[in-house]
Amino acid sequence: MSLPATHREVRLTALPEGALTPGHFEVVTVPVPTPGPGQVLVRNQLMSVAAVMRPLTLADPDAFGLPQLLHRAGEVMRGPALGEVVHAPGTDLAPGTVVRHRAGWREYAVLGAAEVSPVDPEALPDPAAHLSQGFTAWLGVVRGAGVRRGDTVFVTGAAGGVGSLAGQFARLHGAARVIGSTGSRHKADRLTRELGYDAVVLRGAGPLDEQLRAAAPDGIDALFDTVGGEQLRAALELARRNARFALVGALAAQLSDDALAPTAISTLALIARSVTLRGISAADHQDAMPDYLREFGRALREGTITYPYTRLTGIDRAPGALCELVEGRHLGAVLVEL
Repeated sequence: MSLPATHREVRLTALPEGALTPGHFEVVTVPVPTPGPGQVLVRNQLMSVAAVMRPLTLADPDAFGLPQLLHRAGEVMRGPALGEVVHAPGTDLAPGTVVRHRAGWREYAVLGAAEVSPVDPEALPDPAAHLSQGFTAWLGVVRGAGVRRGDTVFVTGAAGGVGSLAGQFARLHGAARVIGSTGSRHKADRLTRELGYDAVVLRGAGPLDEQLRAAAPDGIDALFDTVGGEQLRAALELARRNARFALVGALAAQLSDDALAPTAISTLALIARSVTLRGISAADHQDAMPDYLREFGRALREGTITYPYTRLTGIDRAPGALCELVEGRHLGAVLVEL
């Protein structure tokens, strides 16, 4: 393969104070990197853009404890991507191998061999599904909330890349009633019409606890939470005895001016109702990946789960796509073809 001399990458020019805009990024042209022994040069083909990638302004970044979520001004943005191995001296990876890695937001990337994972072309019927946030959704449903037959499940941020799959996994695991939250009537209608939600509560359409009580008059058995804040508090008010809460995201804080903002909840309510809260990070559950891929692949082939996503073309579209996601203008995942 003949390599170009240069490629493009997206850099963060400044941390946002207030609303994120495309002006916080720049697309620059730089030389294509050269891999050394034990390294892999990948030509990126498809990358993911997710609201969780919004750059965070933190007083003490080192205290945050999640370096994979942090971006600093002047650095290239990062995120999941699929690409094709171009050159991998001193490794077992052959040119042409399709791999998944976390060095998106650039057209070519050099990584250590341990930082890329070959993709099984037979595992999922749509290659783009390898960039879904389905693993997080599956973990929250199966290992976090332990959804079981007959449960009433509440999924916050139901129209996002995670939530749009979490509700479907909950149904697949026996949930009798699945309720979601989102920020627009249009997305609420799509959640009930296309993704199997029974009811949706709307941010800004009245007190969330009252909406949730109307949607789940007998309470909820499980929570899949990507938001935190008032939605977590509302879920606790409606929690049935022995309810299980899986916390997989904190977008209410991350999309605000204080990414570490706490959520005040009643510990007495937790104790009185024996509610379990469990934080879930995919990094701690890599042993579950084969089970997830088998279930997700089978469900996609059988049509019991759909993977909603928007596909854009050109790396220059990525900054705007992230801004649109943060503003809530997309349903499901957003992918950028490079």
